[in-house]
Amino acid sequence: MDVAVSGASGLIGSALRASLEADGHQVVPLLRPGRPGRGIAWDPEHGTIDASGLESIDAVVHLAGEGVAAGPWTHRHRTAVLRSRVDGTRLLAGALAGLDLPPSVLVSGSAIGYYGSRGDEPLPEDAGPGHDFLARVCIAWEAATAVAEDAGIRTVHVRTGMVLAPRGGALGPQRPLFRAGLGAKAGRGTQWVSWIHLDDEVGAIRHAITRADVAGAVNLAAPHPVTNAAFARAFAASLGRRARLTIPRLATAVPFGVGQLVDSLLFASQRVAPDVLEQTGYRFEHPELAEALAHV
Repeated sequence: MDVAVSGASGLIGSALRASLEADGHQVVPLLRPGRPGRGIAWDPEHGTIDASGLESIDAVVHLAGEGVAAGPWTHRHRTAVLRSRVDGTRLLAGALAGLDLPPSVLVSGSAIGYYGSRGDEPLPEDAGPGHDFLARVCIAWEAATAVAEDAGIRTVHVRTGMVLAPRGGALGPQRPLFRAGLGAKAGRGTQWVSWIHLDDEVGAIRHAITRADVAGAVNLAAPHPVTNAAFARAFAASLGRRARLTIPRLATAVPFGVGQLVDSLLFASQRVAPDVLEQTGYRFEHPELAEALAHV
């Protein structure tokens, strides 16, 4: 199987590439200008892509986008987050729709931010969207694949939760603090955290590629979300520490977009259910948090 991947050098993309290549599949990365290596040239900022390189590709996985937590949520950064997802997705979907031999499936990135902050409400794939910035980004991001769907390409929107990985990811910036005994819950810690181990992130994407009955929104989150307080305790315990501190909600009042970023990442509550994955036979390698943290 030949699989084209955008964002192939990122946390998820590099793990997906390694997994596919280990099983004998060929991964063809989409490469921006100036990036070394062999692949399909594309430049989302200028709206160009070498569509001929996509002919006869079996599947496309689209993961590229500006990092949400790459900086404070200034107007400039928020614009970059939105445009990098919508413009790149629209460009790629349009190129696929115009092919003589299009892929059978497009797996396009999204996030559980689609749902907004919803308290204790269970959130399967058919739950409605939220209204905050990240929800609006995800709505527009998913809508940008429409031309590929209209062309008959099976399209999957993988709504990813907090990814747990040995290096980088959501745990990267927190690990030194927790290791130093400075682990903390956010506020009361009652908000829900929906997480997924990197192995299952990759496994679920591969499941979406190969299962013809998987289409539309798919929640990529483990079947057992936990509260923020429980996550802090488990993460600290995995490092032989305790999480005794509390991050006050006052932290969200910091100006220049920092407060909005903190509020979205630490205080949003999303109790996500991976109904589609479970109903189509996906078996999680790491369904329980304590074991997943021990593994990473």
